[in-house]
Formats: sequence, C-alpha cells, structure tokens
Amino acid sequence: MFKFYKRREPPPDLREVIDFSSGAASGGKIVPFKLDQAAVSDQEAACVGLQPTRDWRAFGLQGYPGFIFISNPFLRGSQAFWVRQCLKTYSQKPNVCNLDMHMSPSDTQDIWARSVQAIRSPISSKRQPKTLLERLRWVTLGYHYNWDTKTYSSNSYTPFPADLHMLSVRITAACGFPGFSSEAAILNYYRSDSSLGIHVDESELDHSRPLLSLSFGQSAIFLLGGPQRQDPPTAMFMHSGDVMLMSGPSRLLYHAVPRILPAPPQLATCLEELSCALALQVGSVLEPVSEEDWDVCSRYIQSSRVNMTVRQVLGPGQIFPLQTDDKHRMVGCHDDANSGKRKRTCSDPVGTVDT
Repeated sequence: MFKFYKRREPPPDLREVIDFSSGAASGGKIVPFKLDQAAVSDQEAACVGLQPTRDWRAFGLQGYPGFIFISNPFLRGSQAFWVRQCLKTYSQKPNVCNLDMHMSPSDTQDIWARSVQAIRSPISSKRQPKTLLERLRWVTLGYHYNWDTKTYSSNSYTPFPADLHMLSVRITAACGFPGFSSEAAILNYYRSDSSLGIHVDESELDHSRPLLSLSFGQSAIFLLGGPQRQDPPTAMFMHSGDVMLMSGPSRLLYHAVPRILPAPPQLATCLEELSCALALQVGSVLEPVSEEDWDVCSRYIQSSRVNMTVRQVLGPGQIFPLQTDDKHRMVGCHDDANSGKRKRTCSDPVGTVDT
C-alpha cells in the first residue's frame, strides 16, 4: 500500500482514500467522536487560535479504538502564526535539526535569516542551491529524539515551547486527556517528493498518554495500519489544520506518509494572514505575523507541508534509565553519601525525583 500510493507513474487511484473534510470514500468507517466541550472554554480555545470546541468536527474510525481525527479546528487566519513558528522560531537554536548532523552549530544558528532573501528572490532560470530552510527535514523540541538509539534522555533537553504546549493541552483536554504534559516534539518538513516510512512511535516511556499530530500546508496521504507491520492500512487525507490523536489501542499502530499532494483550494483561506484582533486577545499566545514574514512562509508552504507530533515521554513518577558515559560517571545522577543506603537523585528538566 505504501508503494502503491507513493508511485508516480501511473499515479495511484485515490478514490478509496478517506477525506474527513467531506466524508468521501468512508464506506461507513467514519463515526462521530464526542468531545469534552466543558474541558476547554471558548476563551482558552481562542487564545491558541482554535474555534470553540462545540464547532470542532471530530471523528473516530471503525476498527481503530483510540484514534481521533479533528478536521481543521483552527480559527480562520490563525494557522499563519503556527506556520511562522514552525519555520522561523522552532527551527532556531538551541533546538536540534537534521542540518546539525552535517554542519557546524554556527552555520545553523539562524536558519530563517540565512534563507529569507533567497526565498523572496524572483525565480530565475539558473538553478539556485537550496536554502537552509528548504533543506530542513526535521527539528526536535524538548527531549531531543536520538535517531541512532531511538531513545530520549534527560541529558539531551531544551525547554519546550510554551505556546505549543498550551495548544497541545487544549486539544488533548477536549479529547478526554486532561493533564497532558508536552515533553517532546518532532517537526517534519515535507517537500513535494517527500515521504515518511512505515514506523511505530514507541520510544516514549509512557504509552498511556496520546500522540498528537498537527498538519499545515500541502495535503498528505496518511496510512494507519495495525500492531503488526504487515497489517493492511487505512488511507486518509490530512489537510492543512487537521489534527490527529492516537491513544489507547491506536497509540502503538504502524503508520506512514507515502505521498504529499497539492492542497485543495481552501488552503489560501486557511493560511491567510493572522488578524491583529485575533492575536491581541487577552491571554493569547498568538501574535501578528508581519507581511515580510508571511511572504516567506506563504512561498514556502505553497509547495511544502509541516507536521508536528507532540508527545509526553514520561508518566507520573517515571525517570529515565541510568545512562553511563564510562564505568565511573553517571549522567544526570549522583549518590547521596550522607544516606545510610544508596540514594539516587536524578536531575530532570521537569523536576527532581528521588529513588
């Protein structure tokens, strides 16, 4: 199925792909999902750019308990702020990105500033080298995911963005998960020929908390499979502003993104500039997006897609396993010599836990 939807010639038949925005090709699979509307006030929703929860269109899928799909719950124009954050703010140091694997920290210090002039320039017939922003493929926030060991650790952490945490808390609370702690996020930056291979997100130490996914820009085909890699998947569209939550039995299902597709015509409306009135509400994390910034964002997003997956890594009382740099030194931990028994105190960005 992954190869079927990824192929270019002949192009795949998309008639069986579920479109939650219209209910197309559902075959009776789509079921309404009842949100906890009392969990998020209208003011709390608006402060992060969301419509009142009573206006959200939330669905589940037959055969996938714990999977929730919300069809673009964002207020008109508010996506512009989140796109700007993904491209300009979250890509900056001290956060980690794929470019750090091949370049010095000084060269990736300000990806946005090093890219904007070239992106704004008129397209020339001469092939220009890609900007750093166009070469960006992933950024990690909070606990930084180690792609080699497929683990998180307490000694690889930077403060999680407060605005993204607030957005995540509002959405997860409305879906029935109060007290969600946004501890890590992986941002994926897709070009028109990008894909995301078949995988399952299992590196978090607590799987009882949901996996939250937010999509902006061009559309994508998302494949949701089963607990085994060979289980047949269900294909669905993700459009700009769409939100997915994987919880319970669906939390550890295999999934993939085989294809990026041109967004439907309503993308222009979804991604119009953020209004000042919306940004200046009391308590709002939103802020106006300047014309200069939006010029770059809109050019980028017309051929690209950005996806944020937010995770809670640790459950209540959990700490990371001990990690050693050598035989004698523990990373992030020390023994209490004044105690009658060995006491391990582990320094953790979200608190100190004694064991």
